[in-house]
Amino acid sequence: MKTILVAEDEQAIREFVVINLKRAGYATLEASTGDEALAVYDREGQNIDVAVLDIMMPGKNDGLAVCKEIRRRNGSIGIIMLTAKTQEMDKVGGLMMGADDYVTKPFSPSELVARVDAVYRRVALEEAHGRGGFREELRSGDFVLNLRNRTLLKNGSPVELTQVEFQIMEYFFSNPGTAIDRTDILRHVWGESYYGEEKIVDVNIRRLRMKVEDEPSNPKHIVTVWGLGYKWEA
Repeated sequence: MKTILVAEDEQAIREFVVINLKRAGYATLEASTGDEALAVYDREGQNIDVAVLDIMMPGKNDGLAVCKEIRRRNGSIGIIMLTAKTQEMDKVGGLMMGADDYVTKPFSPSELVARVDAVYRRVALEEAHGRGGFREELRSGDFVLNLRNRTLLKNGSPVELTQVEFQIMEYFFSNPGTAIDRTDILRHVWGESYYGEEKIVDVNIRRLRMKVEDEPSNPKHIVTVWGLGYKWEA
């Protein structure tokens, strides 16, 4: 069963989210605070496919803290942040903590379910790859991307990636030296039906550079193609 953890302190919003996810065929687990969300994850983490987390929750652990902790424990789980704010830093902050996507309140049921569906498909695809016994590796310079165990090595040392980061790297490795439009990256990783903002690509690229570049502020591998997008150089 597809299982979603919904952590939202406003009961009306939480019930709205849960009802619509159930209608879309998901089982749900609920939490009203960050601490409660982590407790639920402690009990049910192996069964949870996607976590939907409100950024502004009361208590010691807000949504960003919960996102960071869940991502630390699990690089494969899908994470979507809910925010009532429109400030750029709230959205960027969640993505930098390891979230896959964000939804700004107020949102329609169709938008929410579409975002959850897109993230769930990536989770399911990764699990299928893991069960499929893939032996393929993509090599590029000092990097080795293993498609069987979904890992990246740089000079023999592992680089921890989220599922979104892995898919971006797989796209780069499959198209070395090719300028790739942001829209193409968005469609390839987030799906054809995704209707979010392209800046989610830029934030994930920033996060990737922090992991794969020797000097993230002076990238040699993930190179910006001004006015278009990015390209991978070994």
